[in-house]
Amino acid sequence: MPSDDAPAAAAAGAPSTPEQRRERAWAVAWRALGKRDRTVAELRAILAARAVAPEDADPVVAELIASGYLDDAAYATRFAEDRRRLDDWGARRIARRLTELGVAREHVEAAVERRPAEAEAAAAAELVARRFPTPPATRRDRDRALGVLLRKGYDADVALEALRRAGAEPPEAA
Repeated sequence: MPSDDAPAAAAAGAPSTPEQRRERAWAVAWRALGKRDRTVAELRAILAARAVAPEDADPVVAELIASGYLDDAAYATRFAEDRRRLDDWGARRIARRLTELGVAREHVEAAVERRPAEAEAAAAAELVARRFPTPPATRRDRDRALGVLLRKGYDADVALEALRRAGAEPPEAA
């Protein structure tokens, strides 16, 4: 038996037939993907936030995965390359953000490991050279440079090596 809310929902334009619900799920998905690439988890969250029922969302997500519009492995690779190139992020920060976005561990590891350790160290040294044109000489400046590298997501060993390459003695261990 229909509830008393059914006429109100129909009047408000809420989808009532399975076809209308499916079309709405597709519209929400395409709108989200039209703005930028998304992870599977992100798209599922968007669909849920827009009150798309899981039984309507699941076939849409499955078809988008099958057709290549949703690909967490490719997303992780592009994300890692972009964050390294545009924001100077290190492997740890990239891995943390991809995990927050719901990317599976194996895709995160593959994306982060695409950059050799030597390239990661060179990028960290370049960041220090760019941010600190004069090699940090005082303990305060060295601590500041180390902090920049750690916040960008570089491992402590990589950050200390970058300071050495920049001509600064790394801060003494506490």
